[in-house]
Amino acid sequence: MNRLIKLGADRRGAVAFEMPIVFSFLMFVLLFPLADVAVAGFQFISAHQAMRDLGQWLQYHAPPDVTTWNATGSPWLTSVQSAESVMGGSFSNLQVVCGDTATVCSATNVASPKYYSFATTITVSPMVLSSVLCPRGNCSYTLTYSERFQ
Repeated sequence: MNRLIKLGADRRGAVAFEMPIVFSFLMFVLLFPLADVAVAGFQFISAHQAMRDLGQWLQYHAPPDVTTWNATGSPWLTSVQSAESVMGGSFSNLQVVCGDTATVCSATNVASPKYYSFATTITVSPMVLSSVLCPRGNCSYTLTYSERFQ
């Protein structure tokens, strides 16, 4: 009986009992949401860097003929698409703006190219924070990039 009283006074087993509760709290409340934010951040940074890479390429490869830059089979547009595949991005809504009127370069707007803009879309798939990172069930974010020609 004396040993049983000693064992009851010794509380070393309490930590072993509480550890699964503390561990599950830390995992589900702190680490999984932090992992969601980290993965979304890495996707954002990767997409932004791909857009900057294409932007730098466009900076030094301005369209030689602003009247046909967006025509199907245009050599400049084909080289832009090959640069996209090398940089690992899928970009959309490429526009080259000419002149001071902020209109897209065309056969009627043949002023010198002033800047370009394009966009890309990233999709996040959170484990825990879907209500925070995906408002109204939309987990896609569109990022835009614009830069002046030198």
